[in-house]
Amino acid sequence: MDTAEYLASLRKDIEFDAVLAGEPLGFRTTWGLFSPREIDEGTRLLADYIDVATDDDCLDLGCGYGPIGMFLARKAPQGQTLLVDKDFVAVDYANRNIALNKIDNARAILSNGFDQLPEDARFDVIVSNIPAKVGKELLTLWLHEGLRRLHPGGRFYVVTINGLRQFMKRNLTEVFGDYKKLKQGKTYTVAVAIKGVD
Repeated sequence: MDTAEYLASLRKDIEFDAVLAGEPLGFRTTWGLFSPREIDEGTRLLADYIDVATDDDCLDLGCGYGPIGMFLARKAPQGQTLLVDKDFVAVDYANRNIALNKIDNARAILSNGFDQLPEDARFDVIVSNIPAKVGKELLTLWLHEGLRRLHPGGRFYVVTINGLRQFMKRNLTEVFGDYKKLKQGKTYTVAVAIKGVD
């Protein structure tokens, strides 16, 4: 294969199928997106521990090409799922994957965290695969805004590398007054915080 052929092959979409916590999904991705050839280990672990009701309204915060958001939409067919990412390429591929999988209760929008969400948007479930290099400032914004955007009793699920486990425990406890570790694997930890009903 010469250089031109090789470059042409790199420009083609990457295509793969995956089963995420029992949900079969098809994906189209591209180089430059996070984990473009397969669903990453953290996302797989997270999906195994999310509790979603069929009518929950969900938010996938930092959606990438859409695996978690699409999974949420499938689990909550009577609810609406919103996927957000600050990367326009990720949002484009998330919307393509939503269409590819014929999911009609989900859409992806370009937003840096909660910035572009309608002011009145509220959710039952917010989920995020927190980037390893997330800064304290951005995380503080996400957690406080997440608390505000959840209905009473709403759940904020996160997966992080184990090195951020104590950091997340401290911050979720501080913001939500609640923290529960659901699973600690070899590399990743899944946790949830629930918004009080008062």
